[in-house]
Amino acid sequence: MALNITRGYRQLVAEAEKEIETISVEDALELHGKEALVFVDLRDVRELKREGFIPGAFHCPRGMLEFWIDPDCMYFKDIFAGDKKFLFYCNLGWRSALAAQVSQQMGLNPVAHIDGGFDAWKQAGGPVERRAARH
Repeated sequence: MALNITRGYRQLVAEAEKEIETISVEDALELHGKEALVFVDLRDVRELKREGFIPGAFHCPRGMLEFWIDPDCMYFKDIFAGDKKFLFYCNLGWRSALAAQVSQQMGLNPVAHIDGGFDAWKQAGGPVERRAARH
C-alpha cells in the first residue's frame, strides 16, 4: 500500500505555531536563569551527550512529555506542577512547537518554545553545558 501523508510535519508545525507562543532566541537568552521559568529540553539523550544542553534545563524526552505532565499518570514529574512558565526547546524548534501545543492542550500554562531551538541558541552564543542533564 502506498504511503499517503495528507498533513506533513511542516504543516503540523505551522499549525502549532499559530496556537502557541514562540520566543526568539534573543529573548530566551535574556530569560535564561530567571526563577519563574523552566527551560525544558525535549531532545534525545544521545543529542544531549553529543551537543550539550542549556545550563539548568530540565530534560524531558519528547516521547515522555504527555506522561510526565499528567498528574494522574504514574510517570508524572513534580516539576510540571510548579507555578512557572515552561520554555520548550529541541534541536531546530519543530518538536518543541508540537510539544508546546500538546502541553497547552493538556492544560499546562504558560508554555512557549524557542524559535530555532538549541541550534539557534548555540549560534547566538548561548551558554552550553556538557554533562548529564537533570531528569
